[in-house]
Amino acid sequence: MRRALDEAIAATEAGEVPVGAVVTLGERVIATGRNRMRADADPTAHAEIVALRAAAAALGSERLDGCDLWVTLEPCAMCAGAMALARIRRLYFGAADPKGGAVVNGPRLFGQPTCHHAPEIYSGIGEDAAASLLRDFFRGRRG
Repeated sequence: MRRALDEAIAATEAGEVPVGAVVTLGERVIATGRNRMRADADPTAHAEIVALRAAAAALGSERLDGCDLWVTLEPCAMCAGAMALARIRRLYFGAADPKGGAVVNGPRLFGQPTCHHAPEIYSGIGEDAAASLLRDFFRGRRG
């Protein structure tokens, strides 16, 4: 999770919402990502999507069987859907997102009957640090 937090810090420094993600296969880091929506002028450039795309390219496959995703914030519905399609084995996330999350909050996508693959879910990993980054970022934006 430390690596995902580093990505979130880099996102903040670039003026993006501080969310970072890392895809691992065993002990090896396959790909990293951070929010890039503003930089890429792309509403889908969430940290998870950036990391999943990079991991798929690195492995040469749309299926990320055996891979785990570490992310600083509970994924939204788009990112959770992408994880299901990629067949992510385990999801580790930091801060819960009561407003936009779709894993343990909101639609709880992985529990829906139309979801054909659900990763194991581990929440609260690095939660304090991730939540602090987000609070500080939005406090600074509000003035």
